[in-house]
Amino acid sequence: MTQNERFRCLGFPPIIGGNPKVLILGTFPGKKSLKQGQYYAHNRNAFWHIICKLLDIDPQAGYEHKKNIVIKNGLAIWDVLKACEREGSSDQAIKNQTINNFNVLFAKYPGIRYVFFNGVKAEIEFKKRVLPELKNSHHDFEYHRLPSTSPAMASLTKEQKYKKWLNILHFI
Repeated sequence: MTQNERFRCLGFPPIIGGNPKVLILGTFPGKKSLKQGQYYAHNRNAFWHIICKLLDIDPQAGYEHKKNIVIKNGLAIWDVLKACEREGSSDQAIKNQTINNFNVLFAKYPGIRYVFFNGVKAEIEFKKRVLPELKNSHHDFEYHRLPSTSPAMASLTKEQKYKKWLNILHFI
């Protein structure tokens, strides 16, 4: 496969357990994340830098340890899309997407009340593709958009993004 070929791939299951209150939603994992089998694996993505600061996690800790601390703090991490075709890692290049089953997730974890979007595209996809599927359910969520942690969102530094992401702490 050349670098510019469009590829179809599946995303990851959620990082979730216990009784989460907050769901953090991205759009879909990038190429590096898919290759490593980890959310936000690109070393220039600010996600884990921010989460480690928010939850007082050693940034050098392993991925499994970070996931466990996220769960213990009442957070869940997932993506809006279950599968898609994409050339590269840009959310703007996503085509032929399939959404994750949020009805099942919210039925299994009824304590989720706050949904935070990691960037604009995650919010747009959720409101366009997921909300119509949830209309007949009895979910009452509060939605918040945060600046994308992606290195493509270079208009803010990691520290500026972190200051905006601090808002999550009011909900866990």
